[in-house]
This record gives sequence, C-alpha cells and structure tokens, in this order.
Amino acid sequence: MRAIILAAGMGTRLRPLTDDKPKSLVEVAGEAMTERQVRFLKEKGIDDIVIVVGYKKEAFEYLVEKYGVKLVFNEKFNTYNNIYSMYKVRDLLAGSYVLEGDIYMNRNIIDTGVSRSTYFSCHKEGFVNEWKLVVDSNDKVTGIDICDGDGYIMCGVSYWDQTDGQYIKEKLDRIEDIDDYQNKYWDDVVRDNMKDLDVTIKKLEKNDLMEIDNVEDLKRVEDYLRTQVD
Repeated sequence: MRAIILAAGMGTRLRPLTDDKPKSLVEVAGEAMTERQVRFLKEKGIDDIVIVVGYKKEAFEYLVEKYGVKLVFNEKFNTYNNIYSMYKVRDLLAGSYVLEGDIYMNRNIIDTGVSRSTYFSCHKEGFVNEWKLVVDSNDKVTGIDICDGDGYIMCGVSYWDQTDGQYIKEKLDRIEDIDDYQNKYWDDVVRDNMKDLDVTIKKLEKNDLMEIDNVEDLKRVEDYLRTQVD
C-alpha cells in the first residue's frame, strides 16, 4: 500500500505563516501537518510515501532524511490547481491513499485493511461552499455536490483501489481533453465520472480531520485542541 500527499500549494491565505514555508508545513500544536500525516502513515505500516511538492520545495527535504519519503516536483504549482499535482503521479494512484497536505489529522484514521475506493469523511453543520458527498443507503457515494448546508463532506483523505485508480489515471493521461483543466482540482475528475466509479464512504467523528485553510482555521483548531488537553 502506498500514500500520496499533495503539498505543492502556496497557501496565500495563511500568510504571513507561509512567507517562508509551504502551507502543509505550518505547525499545528507544535507539529507540521504533513509530518504528522507521514508519521501516522508509518505507524500503520505504510512506508511507500510520495509527496508532491511545489512552493518552497526544499523545505520538505528533512522529511526525506527523517522518514525516507520520496518527493515529486510539480513545476506548475503556481499556475494550476492540484489536478496537475495528481497528473504528475497518476501512475501511482491505483492502490494508494491520497492526502491533502493541509489537513490536520486529529486522530490516526488510516486503515490498512481498506480494499474499496473510500472517502474518509466527517459530518459538518452549517458549512458554506463545501464538497458534500451524496450517499445512498448502502454508503455508496453516488455524487458530489458543491453547496451550503449540513452533511458528510470531502475531508482530504481518500483511498483508491486498482480499478478506480486506473480509471482516473487514464482520464489524467488525456488531461488536455478535460475542459478548463488548468483551473480544476483532481477531485473534479472523480466528480465528473462518479457514475463509472465504485466509491464508498467511511464516516468519521466530527473533528477527526480538520482543514487548515487560513489563519482563522488555524486558531480555531488550536483552540479546540487546547480544550481537549484541559
């Protein structure tokens, strides 16, 4: 089993914290988000870890020395959304976890027994402009809506089996056929082809996975973590 961490972004909404480091290396409660992800993956026996880097890529070198991860450089990190990061590692997608580098993993939810393509998802209330998973009575994901409201949302951790990973890889092989691909996320490829994929949902506790997108998110998460210690 392998893991891909997408960590090429500039993190402009986290400035000034990202003036001298990538977004995913911003520390939450004293630990860089991506390092925590790597540590959790290795705790579960996943040692084949690839990090797609871009902005200030040299800052990730210590993870190579400390944990033996591999780095792949996305040279278009400042012009494309993360679809190009996945394009760079599309041959590795089948049989892999995919983690967004700006996700704080409050708990190690990695499951090495997973065999079916899976979105690991937390239930959120009162969200605005989130990617909500549409799920049937058997926990099969039948669609993704970008909307406001309540429900289980995409939380930046997923697993892709051989069949679905290969299907998405073949779509990315022809990336120039994807309309406006420069401005899309790799999740758009999944969203646009959900009827041809077999994806389930793993429902998590509300605060198992928390996205750090701006300084306010960081403060909110650290305030929450302090209440858990107290």
